[in-house]
Amino acid sequence: MSRYPRDLTGFGEDVPGANWPNGAKVAVQIVLNYEEGGENNILHGDAASEAFLSEITGAAPWPGKRHWNMESIYEYGARAGFWRVHRLLKDLPITVYGVATALARAPAQVAAMKRAGWEIASHGLKWIEHKDMSEDEERAQIRDAIRLHTEVTGSAPRGWYTGRCSMNTVDLAAEIGDFAYIADSYADDLPYWVRAGGKDQLIVPYTMDCNDMRFAIQAGFTNGEQFESYLKDSFDMLYAEGQAGAPKMLSIGLHCRLAGRPGRALALQRALDHFRKHDGVWFATREQIADHWARLHPPARSVRPSAMDLQTFVAEFGGIFEHSPWIAEGAHALELGPTHDCAAGVHSALTRIFRSAPEERRLAVLAGHPDLAGKLAQARRLTAESTAEQASVGLDALTDGERAAFAELNDAYTAKFGFPFIIAVRDNTKSSIMAAFRRRIGNDRPAEFAEACRQVERIAELRLIEKMGR
Repeated sequence: MSRYPRDLTGFGEDVPGANWPNGAKVAVQIVLNYEEGGENNILHGDAASEAFLSEITGAAPWPGKRHWNMESIYEYGARAGFWRVHRLLKDLPITVYGVATALARAPAQVAAMKRAGWEIASHGLKWIEHKDMSEDEERAQIRDAIRLHTEVTGSAPRGWYTGRCSMNTVDLAAEIGDFAYIADSYADDLPYWVRAGGKDQLIVPYTMDCNDMRFAIQAGFTNGEQFESYLKDSFDMLYAEGQAGAPKMLSIGLHCRLAGRPGRALALQRALDHFRKHDGVWFATREQIADHWARLHPPARSVRPSAMDLQTFVAEFGGIFEHSPWIAEGAHALELGPTHDCAAGVHSALTRIFRSAPEERRLAVLAGHPDLAGKLAQARRLTAESTAEQASVGLDALTDGERAAFAELNDAYTAKFGFPFIIAVRDNTKSSIMAAFRRRIGNDRPAEFAEACRQVERIAELRLIEKMGR
């Protein structure tokens, strides 16, 4: 049994109501990454110098050596950049992603963060790659980060973001920390729940696009106006969606050594001025957003089709295609995952099996459907699904004339095509069904076989929506 772990559907069309405080149209969440003093450096016990997110084009690690230019760029972030950004943002509720070893080397900056009332979340023990760490090594790093963070700030972090993470990071952080949220995701504009570390864990996604890191990569911003324009456009789009009834969250990522440079800080100031001109903007920490979301949308535990064993899956979905449990059996063997844990996902899996089946098997599915208003209906021998569907358009309460007309058409149709007339009755009325009956009986067999198969798939879709919701 193949199971695919990624969720490529998310909320889909049914985006939950954010209901931000005071009816806000958008939540603006600003992160200041504090990494200076926690980066790769042989002074910190690392094998080489830092090479990530700086002003140096094409920077590479220097094994066993200090890199004076790189160090001084990071030092700018701590010595000057932090204080410039602090002056711009000290009156706003923002979140700091604090690398624990960097915070330990920044007592004045930590004090300023606390005076401003900023949330200080954990950004790991050191600003280094985690992708090649063993689980035990990364687990130890997370524990040490929480311990040091607590020593330096006076309280344990309620949020976590590694950034340069491994495939184990979210599970390990959820397992070890009592976090209101983990931010190691870029998958949505709203918080969402996952199962990680053996429990329900809230994810508050972060951003790579509204992020000053794009000043430090080739395909990025080259001047402040580009940064400003992109932030404004992102805000305007999300604000319009909020006005239309679907509020979201705008995440903005800053770094002391990047956004703290004068030309970029001025662009940030202009973007903030633009945001403040709008009513209904909630500036919030990630912790505030997480707590709001957890109250409003607690984790909903439900049985997931992709996690069902074969017997359960067939019991649940074996009757979606009339009298054809083999379709559910085949669907269960496909590469299912979280994206299939909805009506559309199950329908996709079932129809794949139906469509790929030989014509004789599909013909058997068609033949398994009852005549409309036929003898089985009169004898009350339809499946529960078919009984409810036919009753929904009054086919259980026909006049003698209507019943005779249906019987005549049923006999003529079956004699011509070798299977009963099939139509998704919930998409129709009694009169439109009769009109389709008379029109389709004039088709040739290949065209009508294809149409009947499409109708069977639509009936299955409607049954799944009724069973599971959209």
